[in-house]
Amino acid sequence: MARVLLVEDDRNARTMLARAIAKGGHEVETAASPDEARAHLQDGAFEVVITDLRMEGRDAGLDVLDEVQRACPAARVMLLTAYASAETAVAAMRRGAFDYLAKPVSRQDLLLAIERAVAAGGADADGAAGGASSEAEMLVGASPVMQRVRERLLAAARSDCTVLVTGESGTGKELAARFVHAHSRRARGPFVAINCGAIPEALFESELFGHRKGAFTDAHADRAGVFEEAAGGTLFLDEVGELPPSVQVKLLRALQERKIRRVGEAREREVDVRVIAATNRDLAAEVEKGRFREDLFFRLNVLPVHMPPLRARREDVPLIARALLARWGEDGARLAPDAAEELARLPLRGNVRELENLLQRMLALAEPGAPLTAGLLREALAIDRAPAEDAAGDDWEAVRAEGLDAWLEGRERWALERALAEAGGSLTRAAGLLGISFRSMRYRVAKLGLRDDR
Repeated sequence: MARVLLVEDDRNARTMLARAIAKGGHEVETAASPDEARAHLQDGAFEVVITDLRMEGRDAGLDVLDEVQRACPAARVMLLTAYASAETAVAAMRRGAFDYLAKPVSRQDLLLAIERAVAAGGADADGAAGGASSEAEMLVGASPVMQRVRERLLAAARSDCTVLVTGESGTGKELAARFVHAHSRRARGPFVAINCGAIPEALFESELFGHRKGAFTDAHADRAGVFEEAAGGTLFLDEVGELPPSVQVKLLRALQERKIRRVGEAREREVDVRVIAATNRDLAAEVEKGRFREDLFFRLNVLPVHMPPLRARREDVPLIARALLARWGEDGARLAPDAAEELARLPLRGNVRELENLLQRMLALAEPGAPLTAGLLREALAIDRAPAEDAAGDDWEAVRAEGLDAWLEGRERWALERALAEAGGSLTRAAGLLGISFRSMRYRVAKLGLRDDR
């Protein structure tokens, strides 16, 4: 049972919704305006707040959202709106809303939404990974590309179909999967993640489907696989492109039939699990090369979501950096405006992981309580450059180990990145520093993928 505050200015709608919430077994209090809601929030704690968006001729529901975050930050806020749109949902969630519901909302959808909110709140209280607040925090971004990603993830959460999340390493593919889980009807169930690239081929089938005692050497007891562990919830298959062909066909059957068979067992077991897969490979290309089953690809790729690299949403980099600092809870740590601008201009090929590394290095170098400045950022970057400068000489052993082409590309990449950093991202100035033409600079940058000017 949850304690719910319902804010709705229409008397009939307020009565009907309150009755539905109460019949669902929840304790409900009602308010007819943002001012009444404020009084309720001052007097008691709520787990869920449901508020109409349009009240008093304006988007007053956002005022209620702000008040909840101030007075009752643990509560999950859901917006009711007859003016449902992707823009409304994204704007509300950027401000901290848990979900939104389009009016008229059915009793079943309303109660399911409350259950999702309560489940996500419980996960946060227990410190479990996968609570909605942690995912919303790290899926930070006001850029148009991230707004589209959130729209797609919300659509995925409202269905039970298989999702394929693609993107480079460090772009937040697992965070996207957790976001979908936390906002789905399965939020009360487990979220089980497995990295397919870290499992020896001989153990794949056992890890996925489990095994019976004595099925193979070291199988000393019956063991459930991740499909059974995730029953009622979500199974996240990271780096799914690493699955060997022998397991791909069995995974396909499990997805089609919703049944699995433990290694060494004759009987099949039914499983109720939603699968989200992720990869940094181009699976369509892998299918063309015969390395990934086409039928499995189509089974996984029901709803594709692509996580963009940071270079495709540079305006989000300062927001992510500040969110990371806030999450780490570093006392007094703040990002100076000049450092934020320079961070946004860096290539950041490692995406959020590289950004985390840089911020942690800056924190280690900074004086306690001092802001993280652009000068400190350059000092942190210079730590990596020093070994590269030494290696740029006559390093015959490195040439032999890497091969001439790879060795030359690495030195060229280092020189271009350093010039771009010192030139503040300007291709013209960087070309001048290197003594090459602008046209040559642009060609080299594009060849190595150091910038995305689209």
